[in-house]
Amino acid sequence: MSASDTVIKMERVEKVYRTGELVFHALRGITLDIAAGEFVAIGGPSGSGKSTLMNLIGCLDRPSAGRYLLAGHDVSGLDADARAFARNRLIGFVFQGFNLLARTSALENVELPLAYRGMGSKERRRRATESLTLVGLGDKLDNTPAQLSGGQQQRVAIARALVTDPKVLLADEPTGNLDSRTTEDVLALLQGLHRDHGLTIVMVTHEPEVAQCAGRIIVVRDGLIGSDAPNPAPRRAELHTGSTSPLLAGGG
Repeated sequence: MSASDTVIKMERVEKVYRTGELVFHALRGITLDIAAGEFVAIGGPSGSGKSTLMNLIGCLDRPSAGRYLLAGHDVSGLDADARAFARNRLIGFVFQGFNLLARTSALENVELPLAYRGMGSKERRRRATESLTLVGLGDKLDNTPAQLSGGQQQRVAIARALVTDPKVLLADEPTGNLDSRTTEDVLALLQGLHRDHGLTIVMVTHEPEVAQCAGRIIVVRDGLIGSDAPNPAPRRAELHTGSTSPLLAGGG
């Protein structure tokens, strides 16, 4: 793997939390490389450090020690404002709770990251419409979250993550609030993004069956990487009918 192919590079990363005299080592020296175009699942039991690792990968926090390069940029010591700038330029987030604005249309929700960049309204609308159409919601542009199912809301969240053309799509328990059928549809969509667009996806999940859809599975234990192995035959998510997404029509 050449340096130019590496999107996420961590070298001996530690994260320590201190409360008074109490010291908790959440991460104890993580070294990790993720290449462009990989679909990686990160799992581990509660308290293992996987959520802390996700926060560091997503520039939501910074390490106590060690070095983290994101798309070739050393983000280890950035302050909160600089990390926010890096997030907006380099990372697309998908959260378990969707994190959509309740009284705002799907289109306006997807436009939001572009508005933070100062992009003009016409170009924002064009790109947001394109992104929603990609995930099969081109006919739901004006719907608010309350008018959408849970699966449709998560697809809006995925469209919002994609609209900035990120280097990494970071999905934190993206199926945690979905039923089994809708879970499969969302996983099929992520597999389609990986297959058809070569998107780098890092997915945090506590569900082994969900992790099996990725091409590489990392398990965190006690603040360390317990195992890191390729998954040469990822489980193909079972697509249910009814979606108009071109990603799913392609056989995701």
